[in-house]
Parts: sequence; structure tokens; C-alpha cells
Amino acid sequence: MIYTLTLNPSVDYIAKVDGFEEGKLNRTKEETFLPGGKGINVSRVLTRLGVANKALGFAGGFTGDFIRSFLNDEGVLNHFISVPTPSRINLKLKSQKETELNGNGPIIPNEHLQELFVQIQELNNRDTLILAGSIPKSVPSTTYKDIAELCQSRDVRFVIDAEKGLLSSVLANHPYLVKPNHHELGEIYGTNIESVKDAIHYGRLMLKDGAVNVMVSMGEQGAVFLNKDHTLVAKVPNRAVKSTVGAGDSTVAGFMASIDKNHSMKHAFQFAVASGSATAFSLDLCTRQKIVEIYDEIRIETGEGQ
Repeated sequence: MIYTLTLNPSVDYIAKVDGFEEGKLNRTKEETFLPGGKGINVSRVLTRLGVANKALGFAGGFTGDFIRSFLNDEGVLNHFISVPTPSRINLKLKSQKETELNGNGPIIPNEHLQELFVQIQELNNRDTLILAGSIPKSVPSTTYKDIAELCQSRDVRFVIDAEKGLLSSVLANHPYLVKPNHHELGEIYGTNIESVKDAIHYGRLMLKDGAVNVMVSMGEQGAVFLNKDHTLVAKVPNRAVKSTVGAGDSTVAGFMASIDKNHSMKHAFQFAVASGSATAFSLDLCTRQKIVEIYDEIRIETGEGQ
């Protein structure tokens, strides 16, 4: 079973306003409410791809009820630990410019954090845990590291897609997959990643630091995949990007869905990039149909000569 972990989920309130004026009464033209959080996005895509998974994390209040209800309606298995304060609301205001206002999230009491660790202790070597996104300010900054050590001690395969400090802190625990974008990879190693050649060089450093598989997303330049046996580069089709929200999460979901079906690493990488592209080229998370439509347009090349 694949488990996803979203420690700080949200209700994303997406509001479109024509001609937004600061300091005045504005009325929305369109409104959408969605459950937010990188792990939740991964679970939603995995479910669409028919891969058994369960979403874990914390949820509280009326917003937590919405998150659970939405996922239940989509058939996404979930077991969120109830916390006493509401899950956050993130405002995405779309007008002349796009503006985001993200909430801090609930206070997570220590007893609830320990309840999460009990959940993870029940996983075994047939399971995969995907750590995705930020952590609430109320939990220790070492939480991902502590979870990674627990996974390693129980031979549970884990994946991480998170910001600089959270990702780099667990490399020594040998994550099965890390998926930084080229900006995040550059931040970890104190440089700018401007080319595929750069991504390959610093991706290999990440392998030396402990990662088993490294996938670097590079926007219109495609993506790079590395492990001890492969150096692959994906070229993506030239289409209009409609939204990048959830594209990275879809990439992780596509890769793990393919691995779950025992496909080759090359197929998994191609399917991952097709999944991320399918989300970027639409206004919603990808579907199997959209992934299949794009899959053959993703060109995979060896990167040894880069």
C-alpha cells in the first residue's frame, strides 16, 4: 500500500475577480473550493490511476470536515487525525495578477503527533510512505527526519518532495525518490541550476548524499532522472501551460503508480513526466486519459553525453 502524508492540509479557496481593486468591495466572478496539500494531490492522482493508497495527516474543524468529505466523494481513502483547531484556508485570488494568502494551519498537540508516529509504526516493508509539502509551525522542525528514521528502521520505502531543509535533512536515510525542481536543487547546493548538464551534475551529488532515485523537474526544459544505473533526460511537448498547481505532485504520483505496477525505470520516468505535463496543460489534476494522450510525446534520451 502507498500512503501519503500531508501534515498541513488546507481548503484552497480559488476566487476569480475581474479588475480587482485594493481597498474596495470586490465581487467574485468564479469560485472553487478544493482540498489542498501536496500529499493530498498525490493521493487524488493515484486514485484516478487505480492505485491503492491512503492519505494520512491532520485535519480539524469545519475545514477538516470538508477535506475528508471531498476525498471520500472522490473515493480517496484517508485517515486524518482530528486536531482541535481548524485546518487552514488558503486564498488563491486570480485577477490582473495572481495573489496567494496562505493560512498558518492548526496547532498540533504533541499527543496527536505521537498518534501519527503510531500509525507509521504499523507500516511494513511492503508499504511506501510519501512525505510531501510543508510542516506546521507547531511541530518540531525535525519531524520529517524523525519519520525518515522510523521508516528506515522498519524497512519502509519512503519518498520525499519538500523544500530545501526538509529534503536535505533526510538524504542520509536513503529516500527511494526525491523530486526537487531545479530551483530547489540549486538552493540545496548553493548554486543556480540553469541547464540539463547542471541538473545532472548536482543530481549525482544528491545520489552520493544518499538518495536512491533523483528526479529533477525543469519546466519547459523537461526533467532529469538519475540513479546508479540510469541518467535519463525527458523532453516535453511545446504546449501552453494552463496551471502549474499540482504538476509536481502529479509527477510523483505517476512515477510511483508505474513502479507499483512493476514497470521499468524508463517507463516510470516517462509516465511521471507525462503525468506532470498533463496537469500543467489543463486546469485540473491529470487523468489517465490525458496522461496516455501525452505519454508518446515525451521523448526520453540518455544523458551521459550532457
